[in-house]
Amino acid sequence: MAEITAGLVKQLREMTGLGMMECKKALSETAGDVQKAEELLRIKSGAKASKAAGRIAAEGVVGAFLSPGARLGALVEVNCETDFVAKNEDFLSFANRVAELIANADPANVDTLSSLDLDGAKVEERRQSLVQKIGENISIRRFERLRSASRLALYLHGAKIGVIVDYDGPEQVGKDLAMHVAFAKPAFLAKADVPANVVAREREILAARAKESGKPAEIVTRMVEGGVNKFLGEIALLGQPFVKDNKQTIEKMLAANKSRVHGYRYIVVGEGIEKKTNDFAAEVQAQAGLAR
Repeated sequence: MAEITAGLVKQLREMTGLGMMECKKALSETAGDVQKAEELLRIKSGAKASKAAGRIAAEGVVGAFLSPGARLGALVEVNCETDFVAKNEDFLSFANRVAELIANADPANVDTLSSLDLDGAKVEERRQSLVQKIGENISIRRFERLRSASRLALYLHGAKIGVIVDYDGPEQVGKDLAMHVAFAKPAFLAKADVPANVVAREREILAARAKESGKPAEIVTRMVEGGVNKFLGEIALLGQPFVKDNKQTIEKMLAANKSRVHGYRYIVVGEGIEKKTNDFAAEVQAQAGLAR
């Protein structure tokens, strides 16, 4: 049987939000398979889906650009080491200028972006100069670009979350949609966009959990289907309760305003990155030659 390390237990705790002993037991029952252990905990205790992807640990900002005609936009995540540098004017200016370059040049990836010209020098050269000036490591992690045949709306929550929405309708609808996406972070636009394997996995988990209730088969079936519909409503934008009026869904809000959403992009600074944490006491012991 695979060794159940403290690291595996920590990973599962962060994914489920459950206690150490519950996570350790689940890992033991699944021979150290984290994904199977997560599914087991969701069946037994109703733990929510993995939260690991939502961890915000790295510092930095979302640089943003929206063209004057609101038909072309871009977002870029630029990371640094401290929140202090994330507020530096030169750092913020660099992030926004890079976002504008992304919108206009449409690079394929970060490597291609780094080789493009920005104000008379390569982006990579600009980054290195900024590192030397500020004294911290700075990196361009990822970006999103969106072009619209109608119009775009841009929303920034501070400098940590950036959203661009492609839509038809009044300007206020675009603003509301972008703000909602920043709040709810939908994984998909519509229920039909959710991959079949994602739905199948959720149905299996819900079915196993429902069977443990001991209720009759027909009630179990209704419980599962109700759970699947709730799950789809939570992860698909159109089915989510509107953040400014949770009595109506986004789909109904759009219909009421004779509007339509075609797509969206968003970036949350540090999402999926776990900041390194140091055990100060252990470091002192190691330096003193006292580490066990």
